[in-house]
Amino acid sequence: MRGLGELEARVMDVLWSVTQPLRVRDVLQRLDTERPLAYTTVMTVLDNLHGKGYARRQRAGRAYEYTAAESREEVGARLLREVLEASGDTEQVLLHFARSATPEESDILRRALRRDRSR
Repeated sequence: MRGLGELEARVMDVLWSVTQPLRVRDVLQRLDTERPLAYTTVMTVLDNLHGKGYARRQRAGRAYEYTAAESREEVGARLLREVLEASGDTEQVLLHFARSATPEESDILRRALRRDRSR
């Protein structure tokens, strides 16, 4: 899964913020942008997000309704996995990451690893 551009990320924020499917016009109305956007711009972004696998769509009459294909957390985990796989040295990347983690992040990681080991 490829990364997101700025507008794509904002559109995904809208999709992640709701539980119901949204049409292009709904997304456009919910977008918080510095400049007004054209309907066709948002339609193109949603089509691109669908093509990249970030959004699902289903026909509703003549329009499409869009939902997020994965949660924000699932996308984050997938992107981290892609970085690890592309790094060439997973161990070194993980070590550098662990050294840069805050104490709170380290605690979260330790708890998660303990939970997974006990399963």
